Amino acid sequence: MVSIGSINLRNPVLLAPMAGVTDLPLRRLAWRLGAGLVYSEMIGSRPELWDTRKSQERRERDSTIDPWAVQIAGSDPEFMATTAQLYEQTGADIIDINMGCPAKKVCKKEAGSALLRDPGLVKEILEAVVSAVSIPVTLKTRTGWSPDKKNAVEIACLAETVGVQALTLHGRTRACRFEGIAEHETAASVVSSISIPVFVNGDIRTTQDALCALEISGAAGVMVGRAALGSCWLPGQIAKALQSGKAEVLGREDRLSIALEHLSSLHRFYGSLRGVRIARKHIKWFLQSCKVDDSVIKNFNRIVDPAEQKTHLEQVWASC
Repeated sequence: MVSIGSINLRNPVLLAPMAGVTDLPLRRLAWRLGAGLVYSEMIGSRPELWDTRKSQERRERDSTIDPWAVQIAGSDPEFMATTAQLYEQTGADIIDINMGCPAKKVCKKEAGSALLRDPGLVKEILEAVVSAVSIPVTLKTRTGWSPDKKNAVEIACLAETVGVQALTLHGRTRACRFEGIAEHETAASVVSSISIPVFVNGDIRTTQDALCALEISGAAGVMVGRAALGSCWLPGQIAKALQSGKAEVLGREDRLSIALEHLSSLHRFYGSLRGVRIARKHIKWFLQSCKVDDSVIKNFNRIVDPAEQKTHLEQVWASC
């Protein structure tokens, strides 16, 4: 069994925190379908963001999801520490620090993967957060800022030294973003350099991908990111396959049932107007994962009524 500090995970297959994606409806589904841990969307640490509607929605939790893991982002050690305390007081069980996001708007604020250019600031932030809370702190990072400036081992050793309890490594640099092939060999160097659990991330699309990444890296587990878009059952499916040795294929009716459950959950959580709008991207990913024609997706995106979205999805699925 893999543990993060004193918290035992039910399996070593995690769902990555993804801004604009892993909201409560998606996390609830992924957890029910067997993911070993689901992280909230990235939450900014600037005080003026704490009480915005977006932050309040990202603070929403479901007591059936246990443990509750929250990811925070920022570049100010004091703000990061205070934000971590806020979420611990709200009931969070794990605080994850984002040092892997490659988005320009995040890196322009010297947050996310931009922090990898400044190991000194990395240490300050990690020390501040670890000392501010009594719950486990984890770190999500990349192999470095660019191919010629890889420092994953340095960052990992620093993280372990200050008390971080687990680390997830995306096998690309910030400069590579999501291009090329994830280099899990770097994760192997990290694993051999520290004693805390390491989870590998990047190109984990199938059970075979997970097995290969684990074999190459020697990591404790894997984190599934973009491959779960439209396939929120994937982390749980991989976890079951790793345990049983048999890869299962989810049937058509099961996939439709999950998509309809997700659709209804989005409508309830966000309300009819916003729920319909936010559902469009999730159903788009679902239909794309099933190789549906783009024109069908465009038609779905024109719908403004929740009930009509449900009916249209059922009709599309029946005809393909």
